[in-house]
Amino acid sequence: MTYLIAALLGVIQGLTEFLPVSSTAHLLIGGEAFGYDDDAFTVMIQLGSILALMWLYRVKIAAVAVGLPSDPDARRFVLMLLVAFAPAVVAGALLGDFIQTVLFDSPSIIAAALVAGGAVMLAVERFGPAPRVADAERTPLARAFGVGLCQVLSLIPGVSRSGATIIGGMVMGLDRAAAAELSFFLAMPTMMAAFVYSLVDVWDQLAPERAAEIAVGFVMAFVAAAAVVRPFLRFVARSGFAPFAWYRIAAGAALFVAIAGGWL
Repeated sequence: MTYLIAALLGVIQGLTEFLPVSSTAHLLIGGEAFGYDDDAFTVMIQLGSILALMWLYRVKIAAVAVGLPSDPDARRFVLMLLVAFAPAVVAGALLGDFIQTVLFDSPSIIAAALVAGGAVMLAVERFGPAPRVADAERTPLARAFGVGLCQVLSLIPGVSRSGATIIGGMVMGLDRAAAAELSFFLAMPTMMAAFVYSLVDVWDQLAPERAAEIAVGFVMAFVAAAAVVRPFLRFVARSGFAPFAWYRIAAGAALFVAIAGGWL
């Protein structure tokens, strides 16, 4: 039964990490529902999602790595990511302890963030600026920095890192597909830094007897994330983000009901 729960949580992590619905909220709720609360497990299965994304973009990563010494486009791409990544590094260093010890213990904050994020998503879809950037790799540095500032909001559980960066990208003038792809590019350094930071905290919890459970969750997170990224890009280019917005609102409302009923 433990392995089944590990597999289910791995699938939840992989499916929700890159969708604008908050993987953190889903893992917290899923862990509560299954009676499975393990920080070390959560940290390690997130690595599965990160590696899945890096595998999907392995050609791009290799091209940038090889071209970095001589290719201006490769250097500009890396600079763009660093500019977008910087705000989250500063905010995480200043606020990380408060967020982990206070905000993550409040289901009400998660529920409110889900509902508010859905409402903002609907508003940007309807009233957002006309797209001016159709290629994520060519995002101007000022716009990339704006997306990075929006990513800071994802430190609040329930906001969603992908949701904050995608909506931020649209506000900054990227079209839907470009905003989603920039979110994926930015996820690689952001999530890897978060993984390393979290791993230091849970290192002493990684006992050998837990290896099988962690391996099951890791593999399922990798497979689920690898399966969802490309279809998600095609879907949002065609249909937009409204379905995810309404899902967030419904999930947040359900969470408020669960809190009021004493189930959480």
